[in-house]
Amino acid sequence: MEPNSKRPAGDDSARAQAFLPKTCLPAWDVADLPEPQPIRRRSPWAFIGPGIVMMGAQIAGGEWLMGPEMTARYGGNLMWIATIAIAVQVFYNLECGRYALYCGEPIFTGFFRTRPGPAFWASVFIFLSLGAIIPGMAYHGGSVFTAMIKGSAPLEEDRGMVLGFGFLCLVLVTVPVFFGGKIYNTIQTVMAIKVFVVLSFTLVVGVLFVSGENWLNVFSGFLKFGSVPVSDGEGGEKIVNVFTQLFNEGTFPAISLTYIAVVGAFAGFAGGGGLGNSLYSNYVRDKGWGMGSRVGAIPSAVGKDKTIRLSHLGTVFPVDSKNLARWREWWKYILSDQVLIWAPGCFLGMALPALLSIEFAPHSEIYANLDQYSKWSQAVITADGLRSAPQFGPTLQGVLWFVTLFVGLIVLLPSQMSVVEDVSRRWTDVIWSTNSRVRETMKPTQVKKVYYTLLLCYFAWCCLALFYFGLRKENPRLMTLIIANLGNLAMGLTAVFILYVNLKYLPKAIRPGLLNRLGLVCCAVFYLGLAVLVFVNTQVPILRDLLGL
Repeated sequence: MEPNSKRPAGDDSARAQAFLPKTCLPAWDVADLPEPQPIRRRSPWAFIGPGIVMMGAQIAGGEWLMGPEMTARYGGNLMWIATIAIAVQVFYNLECGRYALYCGEPIFTGFFRTRPGPAFWASVFIFLSLGAIIPGMAYHGGSVFTAMIKGSAPLEEDRGMVLGFGFLCLVLVTVPVFFGGKIYNTIQTVMAIKVFVVLSFTLVVGVLFVSGENWLNVFSGFLKFGSVPVSDGEGGEKIVNVFTQLFNEGTFPAISLTYIAVVGAFAGFAGGGGLGNSLYSNYVRDKGWGMGSRVGAIPSAVGKDKTIRLSHLGTVFPVDSKNLARWREWWKYILSDQVLIWAPGCFLGMALPALLSIEFAPHSEIYANLDQYSKWSQAVITADGLRSAPQFGPTLQGVLWFVTLFVGLIVLLPSQMSVVEDVSRRWTDVIWSTNSRVRETMKPTQVKKVYYTLLLCYFAWCCLALFYFGLRKENPRLMTLIIANLGNLAMGLTAVFILYVNLKYLPKAIRPGLLNRLGLVCCAVFYLGLAVLVFVNTQVPILRDLLGL
């Protein structure tokens, strides 16, 4: 069935078998769930799609930036936070995929189906999208370009050059989404290349040059649950384990929250974070999994295929034995994508850059002056450490410096591309489905008009934001902390919302089970707890000063 096509009048029996609750948007159409090929009968490459796109968008961006700072302060002791973050995000992603698999709509459209309606939720999600107003990865990309040109880490006097290259980065990440037939195809290709390059580089350098001690330090850190920083009584910090102290002394340690914003940002970048994870449902639809093949995809501006189209609303299937059997096969796609591709890739994306930073960052001058120097050179620390490592000769030091900077661009630019594309995609789907005038006047082949209008507007906004922050003499590190911690709030709140939508609008036979429900609750508690901790320890003191309390 073509997207947005009319159903024959004889399909009343199919509608009678479908679960069609009343929502704040028009009812879904009804059609049978397409039959998937069993996973065992197809090439594994056929199942590489949404998980790879998510990995590429999220892998190593925060780790490249926050890793050196985290390892400088805590070694590998807080990597267990990433373990929890990635684990709860698996449940978040699975439930986003569940909704899209069932009806072909992104989860955001599901949000807007709930009361009090689209107008209210639009204002809520604009607020939760505030982290996207700052093009932080482009700013860091500008720092890396500046380091490549100068041959040294950028300083305050290089602000203009950093800003100029930041604008160049925005252009470089925006142009590719105009090509590829389906925009999803372009994004998948870019992210697959990023994953291969970044993981290959970090693995080769790790195997050849990182000590066994540091391999153990990083990978054992994923299991050091309860290790926390406390004051050492001399103005610094040390690491203790909550459970060990509770067992030995019967008391909880007084956790040091001096760098809680850094810890919160580290958790926010572990795996994914923010509203970016909700895009998993969009990618499932555009990949054509489940009912996504009945709904369509967003076409690119330039491409040979002129038949790509997108229904305004989703299509669900009758709940019968035939469709439920097909559902179980499709669900294996989602499970395989998340458990076998996305989650392991995220652990590697956290661990391998951390190996490099923990081994080589101590050789960097930036590392030695972290609180002052790294605000402009955060993305250059690992490259500077490799160039200064005494075990390498001058020639190899120079090669490693340049190659690491280049890989840094491969890390940062696709991550910024994903933000530009995610914002445009998310709000395109919102407008395309929730605006009655758009539904009534625009054909399924015209969705790209909405998408590229939003894309160009967001590109213009990013340029203005980059210029504004440059004039205010803000630094990329501060931008990174703000983006990540706002993302924690967004992820915690939407985890609750996803659970509500999937329990209310999906038929009982395919609703999330107890384990997945608990996973979403844990996701909400983890990220909202971090958001509260960061706010209380960073903003409340400022408010007290302002109020004279």
